[in-house]
Amino acid sequence: MNPTIRRATVDDVDAIAPLFDRYRMFYQQPSDPALAQRFIGERLQRGESVIFLAEVGGKVAGFTQLFPSFSSVRAGRAFVLNDLYVDIAARRLGVARALVQAATDFARNEGAIRLELETDHDNRSAQALYRQMGWELYEGTLRFRLSLSD
Repeated sequence: MNPTIRRATVDDVDAIAPLFDRYRMFYQQPSDPALAQRFIGERLQRGESVIFLAEVGGKVAGFTQLFPSFSSVRAGRAFVLNDLYVDIAARRLGVARALVQAATDFARNEGAIRLELETDHDNRSAQALYRQMGWELYEGTLRFRLSLSD
């Protein structure tokens, strides 16, 4: 079953917050459902981020969150793909790839010059996905970028 990806709205906060809480726990943060709810709600209400939500079989399966940024040197808009999380039950179903592709398509349609992200040194599966999708290492770190312009 293929994942369905859509842009989240403030009406989706209750669906995203538990995933966001588990995402934070993956990065050794304590579970805090209220904080997750508040953080995601504020980002969406204020228009400070763009979140894409994945569903598989009618169930919430994952999300990715983009934050707008700019490149002064290139005098253009960029986006930071800051968060990507797929529920354990939905892994290996193409959800992460679909979410990254939705983020890429969105940024390109917005006229962005690139997407940027960083991941942990030991997150090999994420690194493999990013490389397969054309992302490149830069600055000798595990930060990646995907050029969206010539």
